[in-house]
Amino acid sequence: MKRKLLAATFFALASSFASAADQSVFVTTTPVLDTDNHFIGITAGLDGILSGGLDVITFTGLAAGTYKFNVSVSGQNLYFDPLLSNLNGYTGVAVNAGIASFEYIGIIGASPFTLNLAGVAGPKALYSGDVTVTAVPEPSTYAMLAAGLGVLGMIRRRKSAARTNAA
Repeated sequence: MKRKLLAATFFALASSFASAADQSVFVTTTPVLDTDNHFIGITAGLDGILSGGLDVITFTGLAAGTYKFNVSVSGQNLYFDPLLSNLNGYTGVAVNAGIASFEYIGIIGASPFTLNLAGVAGPKALYSGDVTVTAVPEPSTYAMLAAGLGVLGMIRRRKSAARTNAA
């Protein structure tokens, strides 16, 4: 089983290096492996890290809904432009030259979320990042929770009243 997983991972990584530096990352709200919801800057041929000043990373795999979407990116030998780097149009926070973070809460019809990393890369530059996705409950979910707690309170009150009458 582990050999098959390693072989599948190797072939998936090998095929991603054959494409352009822009990439697509499958995201899940319940990651199983340490490598889930993780991405790295990749190079392909002459297309390197932040080649042309921009890398585009598309996050797919989410159903329609409302999500709290956190992305943190760190790297070395590069500078992220805080005005041009964005997640679905929302500019993040560039903590220092090689670190950027984004938080986005929004309603989407379906994936993808798109991260645009803009900046300047030095020699041997690289970056990696992690994605945390949390489903945001709809207001009706909270209404159902409140109604359920109300019913439990009512049942408890009836039971305590029945015990008082029986005694």
